[in-house]
Amino acid sequence: MRMADLLGEATRAEIFSQVLTAGPISRSGIAARLGLSPSTVTRLLPALLEADYIREGAEAEPATGPGRPQRLLRVNLERHYVVGVKIAPTVVTGVVTDLGARVLGREEVRIDGCAPVTALTAAGRLVRRLLSRFPDGAGRALGIGVGLGGHVDAAAGRCRYSGILGWQDVDVAGPLAAATGLPVHVGNDVNALVVAQRWFGAGRESETFAVVTLGAGIGCGLLVDGTLFTGSSGLAGEFGHIPVDPAGPSCTCGRRGCLEALACHPAILARLRRAGVDEPDVQAAAALARTEYEPGDPDAPRARAARAAFAAAGDALGRGLATLCNLINPELVILAGEGVDVYDLMKPAAEDALAHHSFSTAAADCTVLVDPVDGDMWTRGAACLVLRATVRAPLS
Repeated sequence: MRMADLLGEATRAEIFSQVLTAGPISRSGIAARLGLSPSTVTRLLPALLEADYIREGAEAEPATGPGRPQRLLRVNLERHYVVGVKIAPTVVTGVVTDLGARVLGREEVRIDGCAPVTALTAAGRLVRRLLSRFPDGAGRALGIGVGLGGHVDAAAGRCRYSGILGWQDVDVAGPLAAATGLPVHVGNDVNALVVAQRWFGAGRESETFAVVTLGAGIGCGLLVDGTLFTGSSGLAGEFGHIPVDPAGPSCTCGRRGCLEALACHPAILARLRRAGVDEPDVQAAAALARTEYEPGDPDAPRARAARAAFAAAGDALGRGLATLCNLINPELVILAGEGVDVYDLMKPAAEDALAHHSFSTAAADCTVLVDPVDGDMWTRGAACLVLRATVRAPLS
């Protein structure tokens, strides 16, 4: 039986989701987490077991009362493949994962410019090559998830606007589905990370949290009361474009003083250049900031300027985080992305600004967690778009 048919029954989909994200787990554990009767779980499980989507393990849950210990259930992660694709201005990256979003294969291709036809043609070829490495790859693939930076209409499979890609109202799902013969699910790349963190990462036990990404830009995705919050048209979470300083530098969105224009990597390097220090990239700037010089050393002023640039970025980030905490009162903020490896230089100023500008207990209520840099973060997140669409179960 096809997965879509099995999971067409909403409660069975919720059961599968619980085994996928909380397993190995017992029948009574599933019932307790979903608020179901044990008899309902027992009635709906056999179809998933018979189709080899769920397997019963040899290990058993320790007995805490009368009755025999229950065998633990886990998803057969190898039952299907999932494809995740991330489209960036100069590179298209793809992964094949199992049902647990574990990467089985990876490939990337450089592209000359990011015109939609160029990027989507490259993505289609990449997906076909990736799947050809696996036995019956295309036949066992559930679909393709595509993560994009910008305003994405997930229901239509279109990118409404992406400043980083230079796209306006681009059909993403249609051409890629035609090129591969697979279902395509398109989403904002940071929203995809929220799904990944909720199901497989640090957000598994949190009902309200935010994922904030640091790097070339600043992004944000929101889970509110167990629901991925995207707003009325998919624009929620444009955290990088919170106005912080009306007299600040120009932003890529065309306005001035946005958080992104003050705290992203290019902003840090631009502040350094204004101080007369020219570093090739943020890693070199970070190395300079971390170096201790004697007071009379000629490089000491450059190091101080670098520390000041990171501190200013941290202050802006902390003000943004205070706004976020005041608005949705999250219990957790997960900092992710390639920029977190320099967050130590921003952290003192960010924490001070967050504490100073948060209302009442908003800052104290929230844990800020740094997620280590993961090169496959974006593509694994994109793969989770497919899992979410296929499982059709809530994130709670």
